[in-house]
Amino acid sequence: MRQHIVHYLINDKKYPASHINVEKQLKVNSLKKRYDVVVFNSDGSIRILVECKSPNIMIDQNTFDQIASYNLKLNAEYLMVSNGLEHFYCKMDFENEKYTFLEGIPDFSR
Repeated sequence: MRQHIVHYLINDKKYPASHINVEKQLKVNSLKKRYDVVVFNSDGSIRILVECKSPNIMIDQNTFDQIASYNLKLNAEYLMVSNGLEHFYCKMDFENEKYTFLEGIPDFSR
């Protein structure tokens, strides 16, 4: 499924392949975790954090808690969660420590 997400980001949302990173390890509260897909801004900051689940996994609050805990470390501007059947998109509001659901993630812009 990660390949489908990467294809969507490159072909539909026009993000350069060079801005996309797949399956890297990070530390969250001294635990080693692995993110699925990250899209970087031109300055190296993280624009989008993507969490991929299996189609048989229902996306629920626990899924959002997981990606939010990863994002405490990464500070991505947008979050995307998908199980291949359902897709959810959020924009982070760090000042108020919450996120707002969106219809989709923005296209790439320089």
